[in-house]
Amino acid sequence: MDPLRIDEIVRRLLESVPPALRGVQQDLEANFRAVLRAALGRLDLVTRDEFDAQTKVLERTRAKAEALEVRLAALETVAGAAPGVAPVAGPGGPPAGGAPPQLTPPGAPPR
Repeated sequence: MDPLRIDEIVRRLLESVPPALRGVQQDLEANFRAVLRAALGRLDLVTRDEFDAQTKVLERTRAKAEALEVRLAALETVAGAAPGVAPVAGPGGPPAGGAPPQLTPPGAPPR
């Protein structure tokens, strides 16, 4: 985490300390910093740059998955419309009643 952010958090914490304890401000400030650094060091944090890079990767992956879904739907439509070709099972698996459908090339005897 950015040291300036830690300093800002420490400053806010010190502002909330009652005036009677301000005499030990240096000790409190050092302890606040140490506790914050230790606690934040244990967290599994990433930098903004790493987060942004992963966000871009996710956006590209989603776009590619959507394009593949469209392509698959088009192929399924073509396969279902071709004569002599059994329809392809949908995302739910084989149709009710048994075995998955088999694709039969045009002109081949049915199985």
